[in-house]
Amino acid sequence: MPEGGLRLWLTMIVIGVGTFMLRFSFIWLFGRGKVRPEIEQLLKFVPAAVLAALALPAFVFSSETFSYANPRLLAGLIAAIVAWRSRNVLLTISAGMGALWLMTNL
Repeated sequence: MPEGGLRLWLTMIVIGVGTFMLRFSFIWLFGRGKVRPEIEQLLKFVPAAVLAALALPAFVFSSETFSYANPRLLAGLIAAIVAWRSRNVLLTISAGMGALWLMTNL
């Protein structure tokens, strides 16, 4: 096997083991004992923070630059307003996707 292929497989194995150990450590930590209520309260915000960190760049940046005329940003703002007012996931997704479709196709 060429050295590049071996390096690729080794990298994938190391990343896989690292990911497993990171996830397993939390399962082990929460399974072994009590977590302080302050820590547990803070961990409730982790999913929202991760989702925001993953989704926000797609809304804000268009071609590596910030633009107020970005249809994704405007559709995301519309979806955020619908989510805030309705608290309905299906309506939020529909409003955001509908707004994005209208702005890009009309």
